Amino acid sequence: MWSRALSPFSRRVFGLLAAGVVGAFIGFGAGLYLAEKRPPRLPKPAAPVVYIPTSFAALPGWGDDRISEALPALNASCRVLADKQPTEEIGTGTISRPASAWQHACAGLAGASDDADVRRRLEQLFVPYAVVAPGKNGGQTPDGLFTGYYEADLTGSLTRQGRFQIPIYGVPRDLVTVDLRQFVPDLPATAPRQLVGHVSSGPIGNMLVPYFTRKQIDHDHVLDDKADVLLWADDPVAVHILHIQGSGRVTLQDGRQIHIGFAGHNGLTFHGIGGILIAAGVLKPGEASMDRVRDWLHAHPVDAARYMDENARYIFFRINPSSGNDNGPPGALGVALSAGRSLAVDPRFVPLGAPLWLDTADADGVPIRRLVAAQDMGAAILGPVRGDLFWGHGEKAFAMAARMHSTGHYFVLIPIP
Repeated sequence: MWSRALSPFSRRVFGLLAAGVVGAFIGFGAGLYLAEKRPPRLPKPAAPVVYIPTSFAALPGWGDDRISEALPALNASCRVLADKQPTEEIGTGTISRPASAWQHACAGLAGASDDADVRRRLEQLFVPYAVVAPGKNGGQTPDGLFTGYYEADLTGSLTRQGRFQIPIYGVPRDLVTVDLRQFVPDLPATAPRQLVGHVSSGPIGNMLVPYFTRKQIDHDHVLDDKADVLLWADDPVAVHILHIQGSGRVTLQDGRQIHIGFAGHNGLTFHGIGGILIAAGVLKPGEASMDRVRDWLHAHPVDAARYMDENARYIFFRINPSSGNDNGPPGALGVALSAGRSLAVDPRFVPLGAPLWLDTADADGVPIRRLVAAQDMGAAILGPVRGDLFWGHGEKAFAMAARMHSTGHYFVLIPIP
């Protein structure tokens, strides 16, 4: 894992905290779920999160980024924000703003051209806020973990034949998703909002119970009459990686490509395969990069199946329309992801659609200081300072994403009221 000493900005933040200059926004974490024989648990309070307004001059590398390259991502976010009701609040705590403020800022960005123009408009329309997370021993830190992901590449078939025996499922017809806000209108913004399961008969009538596990789906074939198979793949490891990445391009034998993207999940807890292999003692800490994990799984197919089953979370897909090979898959915001400019975040702390200034590094320690947009989310992307950078597709993107495990921080850009 790449690590670094505290940056000058980090030291400045600690100084502000020690001086008592900043206040805290307190949210609530979660753990709300429905079990067969127990009631849902109430959300547990999370540690304080602090949003510190700062200046653009304080952003590391602010003047060096080819910032106009982020315009496609920014414009895509603005198209979504334009459809919001003007009074809808976006963001949380001290960074909450009505959609009208975002729409005004987006209008101000319209027609931006070169780097200098984009930079000037952002400085006029936004205020950067550093996000400071709970640290060790009750302290606080602006630093967090940044990883990478990519659009997986697979080989597949529209029919089950020959070596193509691994199903890629659409959303099961019996999958039930519950929006908790319909039952608890004052649910804290940082609490989980959904329960996922299926209906089963019980001693007191029909009950919502947890959905089937990965092992039940892959080995007991419980979805044979419950879900459509979109495609058949030839590599169980590639399919498992597809489930982690959330989107992929499947190349058929005739050369056609079919784009598939996240459509749902079984609601069970995600356990990263790298952590599973470390816990089993087959890989050492620091060795579980995505490329090392892929190589090990391919070299040990029998053990691989057993270890992959330990990640109970299962992803279901939809076929996405293809509008050109350079466009990424749609993220949680509903827009095509931009390679190197789209970031997956925890939307409890960073609003989807918001621009951020990212300060981290790749696996070789090369600084990544650039403007990105919060356009996606993921099961493992949890916490105030946690990001997953989208690298695109292909082996080069895989290589960049596979090894990225870096310390860094970010600033969320919030419209001036």
